[in-house]
Amino acid sequence: MTLRGTAVIAGVTEFPPQRRYDGPRLLAIEQWAELARLALADANISPGEVDGLICADLRESEMFAPATIAEYVGWSLNFAERIDLGGANPVGMVWRAAAAIELGICETVVCAIPARPRPHSPIPVPQRSWNTFGSSSAVWGSPQAEFEIPYGHVGQNSGYALIANRYAAEFGYDPLASAKIAVDQRTNACANPAAVFHGQPITVDDVLASKLVADPLHLLEIVMPCAGGAAIIVTTAERARTSPHRPVHVVGCGEHLDHKSPAYTPDLLRTPIGPAADRAFSMAGVARHDVDVVQLYDCYTITVLLTIEDAGFCEKGQGMAFVREHSLTWQGDFPTNTGGGQLGFGQASGAGGFCQVIEAVRQIRGSAVGRQVKGCDIAFVSGTGGVMSEQTAVLLRGG
Repeated sequence: MTLRGTAVIAGVTEFPPQRRYDGPRLLAIEQWAELARLALADANISPGEVDGLICADLRESEMFAPATIAEYVGWSLNFAERIDLGGANPVGMVWRAAAAIELGICETVVCAIPARPRPHSPIPVPQRSWNTFGSSSAVWGSPQAEFEIPYGHVGQNSGYALIANRYAAEFGYDPLASAKIAVDQRTNACANPAAVFHGQPITVDDVLASKLVADPLHLLEIVMPCAGGAAIIVTTAERARTSPHRPVHVVGCGEHLDHKSPAYTPDLLRTPIGPAADRAFSMAGVARHDVDVVQLYDCYTITVLLTIEDAGFCEKGQGMAFVREHSLTWQGDFPTNTGGGQLGFGQASGAGGFCQVIEAVRQIRGSAVGRQVKGCDIAFVSGTGGVMSEQTAVLLRGG
């Protein structure tokens, strides 16, 4: 089972991230349509050529979301899918679109997630319980409702802090190295005018002096939620020839999940990105040292650390030393999240992971102005959903 690399990311777009959104409030379906229009324009593909789409949740349609979108924009599709992998959705969308294209089911797929505020509903929305991961879905009868929520495990912060504390117990914990991840990514954000933290550099001391949110995680080691949204176009290599950009081929992929909550994981420190990355590298036929840039899902600094280890870029338990010994900036010897990552660019809710996908595309295109990694040809991109519970990986290569 493999990808041949004949599917190409030909178009990308993203709404500028905003910590305080001040624009018009559009329905999610309207935002979806606008993102699709912009991404198709970037790919030089007409809307009438679209024959596939992949979406996540659509607030205007709890069921039949792909059909609702297709109807709204006027598409007749041969492939449509809605996925539910949280922060792993964007990377998961990439390989699903590529696989559908290589199977001959469709030729041009739009993948999008809008994340700007919607208009206020004129109908009162009933209050619902908050589950372990902060979403508003009902939790009555779930394992989390019985065994976790009563004991205070009610959000992402506690889950990732739990992982960080377990890491400290098994391997030791260096707060300076963890803080350096945030600092290096902020350096990258300062080279990206679109990032919410552009022009706001930080130091290790700044990170460690910021509020301790969930021991040992400080405020500056945690993503900043913002408004935004993003979309990509995946199409055949043949169709992409009319694109004004260098083609970016999807050459390897992997996905793995084995739990929803940290309480049920077989091992807090051996995360699903391990088998996902192994499959992606094997499929692509490239080695870790062939990679020019990595774009790693980064809701927290501990997420980046574990992904570096489990994706095979260093030995298990050596992540802290690796971070200390290498520069993760776009000018460094291990360029990581060169657009700032979500820690520096901002996390646009469920669309957050698209910033990693799109930055990888721009680096391979050679269009990452002001932060371009020289000779960038191969990028590794990861996605993470839940609390390190579902993870996806793709390898992208320039044509």
